[in-house]
Amino acid sequence: MWLNKKNIKRISVCLILLTIFMFSVVFASEETAYVWSSESEPISVQTSGNAVNNEQAINNETVESKETSANENSNMANNSLNLESGGAVLIEQTTGKILYDHNMHEKLRPASVTKVMSILLIMRAVDSGQITLEDRVPCSENAAGMGGSQIWLEVGEELTVDEMLKAICVVSANDCTVAMAEYLCGSEEAFVAKMNETAKELGMNDTTFKNCHGIDEEGHLTSAYDIALMSRELLNNHPTILNYTTIWMDTLRDGKSELVNTNKLIRNYKGATGLKTGSTSVALYNLSASATRDGMSLIAVIMKAPTTKIRFSEAQKLLDYGFNNYEYKSLAVKGNSLKEAEVTKGITSSVNLIIENDVGILLKKGEDKDITQTINLEENITAPVYEGQKVGEIIYTLNGEELGRTNIVAEKTVEKKTFFSISAYVYMNWFNVLKDMK
Repeated sequence: MWLNKKNIKRISVCLILLTIFMFSVVFASEETAYVWSSESEPISVQTSGNAVNNEQAINNETVESKETSANENSNMANNSLNLESGGAVLIEQTTGKILYDHNMHEKLRPASVTKVMSILLIMRAVDSGQITLEDRVPCSENAAGMGGSQIWLEVGEELTVDEMLKAICVVSANDCTVAMAEYLCGSEEAFVAKMNETAKELGMNDTTFKNCHGIDEEGHLTSAYDIALMSRELLNNHPTILNYTTIWMDTLRDGKSELVNTNKLIRNYKGATGLKTGSTSVALYNLSASATRDGMSLIAVIMKAPTTKIRFSEAQKLLDYGFNNYEYKSLAVKGNSLKEAEVTKGITSSVNLIIENDVGILLKKGEDKDITQTINLEENITAPVYEGQKVGEIIYTLNGEELGRTNIVAEKTVEKKTFFSISAYVYMNWFNVLKDMK
């Protein structure tokens, strides 16, 4: 075999000489300016060669349109949809932009829509690893004695967290909600304190929780706007909840307990994903309804509707209004490759450039054709270049107004040419060749 000790020595000598030669030309390399090509850009591009400040931080939140027409404001102020409910709001889920509101800060009784917060705390515990879906949760005497909607848990009976969530989301089981509250915090009172703490964290300034289930109690109040806030938090950060909120019919206890969703939109409205109903004789009829179509997700909240029929019809009216008039436009996707850029004085001659963060915007339908994309890229990219290092940015504008921006970053590290880096590079590649030949 040619790869004997004698030949390996000869090759090693050649490699040493090659390394010395490469070192001698390191400082003879000429700097080459990288020129951005916009051939494949779908949006009109204006390219600038100005260097970008590496210290500038870019918000990784999806950016909403800052422009709201006077006509849109007028529609909301005049209740152009003629809603009969006491309070209502429609928001886009990703951006949180308000598309329609009617008395959205009116403090009203939420009834079982309260459970959106209870479910949020349960999902936080699941997703953080504090509990698992397989954990078995016992029913206390307090939980078993709850009135209102329930699945009639017996004292000492155990269900898994998965089964409890199913009962809470599908049939609004009060007994299961209290059992979960006690399991997580030791008592319902401690759990309610955590609900109020989380409400404050989310900016729910119209809200005071007195219990975890929503049965009428003096001072137990919230608003359509606050319900939208906690619904958005749940859907955006704990999307596996859709495994429960989209169930139409199911069973528990080996088929002995039949569950039928109290949210009729799950069966009747295209794209419906949830979320929670609630009603009492005092609160009347409430609903937090969520739906997704063509990549856009909406949340419609109805409070104090006079009948259950009006509750669902007005939620549908709000969702229809959103889907008919707006669209969500994704402008940039985190990690997407943009281009190979030339690197001077690097042990490799180029580096792949990628997008650092997602950028998206909510627009009135038809406005997307006027979006302009401006790419600012450093004129010379010189080694060393580090993974994640900012080398430029993309800015999106509509009619001269900035919609959002994101950094352009290096996908991988490119070391500077030095005697030691070149030696390491050569020997590492030689080692890999030998390893592959074994």
